[in-house]
Amino acid sequence: MTEPKKIRLQYFRSAISTPFKHKRVITGLGFTRLNQVVERVDTASLRGMVATVPHLVRILD
Repeated sequence: MTEPKKIRLQYFRSAISTPFKHKRVITGLGFTRLNQVVERVDTASLRGMVATVPHLVRILD
């Protein structure tokens, strides 16, 4: 069985002066601090979340 494709994300810009929904997306992606890198399974819903906050999150690799 093949492993699901992964995506690495970095939280690189603060969400202090962003709308509440953007803060909820950052929390939903699993970020707790700035410059944190997380690895998640690459799904359509995750890509949609990243597309909501492209000014706060980087896709690595």
